[in-house]
Amino acid sequence: MTPPALAATQPAADQTAPGPARRTPALFARNKLALTGALVLLVLLAFCFLGPLVHPTDQVHTDLSQAGRAPGAGHLLGTTDLGYDLLGRLMYGGRTSLEVGLAAGLLATLFGTVYGSVAGYFGGWTDAVMMRITDAALAVPALFLLVVVAAIVTPSKPVLILIIASVAWLSPARLIRGEALALRGRDYIHAMRMMGGGGGRAVFRHIVPNAVGTVLVNATFQVADAILYVAYLSFLGLSIPPPAADWGSLLSSGITYTQVGHWWLIFPPGLAIVLVVAAFHCLGDGLRDVFDVRLQKN
Repeated sequence: MTPPALAATQPAADQTAPGPARRTPALFARNKLALTGALVLLVLLAFCFLGPLVHPTDQVHTDLSQAGRAPGAGHLLGTTDLGYDLLGRLMYGGRTSLEVGLAAGLLATLFGTVYGSVAGYFGGWTDAVMMRITDAALAVPALFLLVVVAAIVTPSKPVLILIIASVAWLSPARLIRGEALALRGRDYIHAMRMMGGGGGRAVFRHIVPNAVGTVLVNATFQVADAILYVAYLSFLGLSIPPPAADWGSLLSSGITYTQVGHWWLIFPPGLAIVLVVAAFHCLGDGLRDVFDVRLQKN
């Protein structure tokens, strides 16, 4: 029988113990780089999606009389070779890069998660066949596949999303497959089988939810990689046709004018790409700390 004094102190101890809802933000807050990354992402999202409301510009009609102007009072970041205001173009292009990158990265993570979970849970010949398909696709450089497919079809936002997602799902598939191999031997999976649960229930009700930490961390890296893929394709001239733009196409067109001293066509889009990719990686690092069981015990 528990002594009265000890019983009286137990509820107080339980009330002071931090629960998961409080512990998760605390673990994330420990990582200053992750907080910085999240802040940078919020600033970039506001810049691209709310900035045009504060700084409206015409990004459809060219004005060659204003082409190649240096940064000044009328144009804070100068103008492009076609007379577009570069600050407005940076917002307009950033919207495309972020939309395509986020959609392609999340789509690749979703498909890769399901694919890897099915392969890892069922194992045997199913796992062997599915993973050999993944290995064969990984043997071909992703950039080569992207260039070939983008050269065959006419790029647009939906097409770019599908093209990038079609090569980006391979990495999360292998990662989640490893998680599924470890989870399928757990007691609650065996109990579910004994109660008549099928493979679909095991994958979507047990494997995927218990691998959510790995999925979320990997999703941030996939989005960062997808934004880089958009920049790669645009730099090679396989971007969305004008008047649409993205940061990669701005960087590609600006390189032509570096020899005449138009530095403002290079640094802003290049800096934007570096910032957004670094921010997603810092955010992923913070999420990894949150879902790391060893850190939660400290």
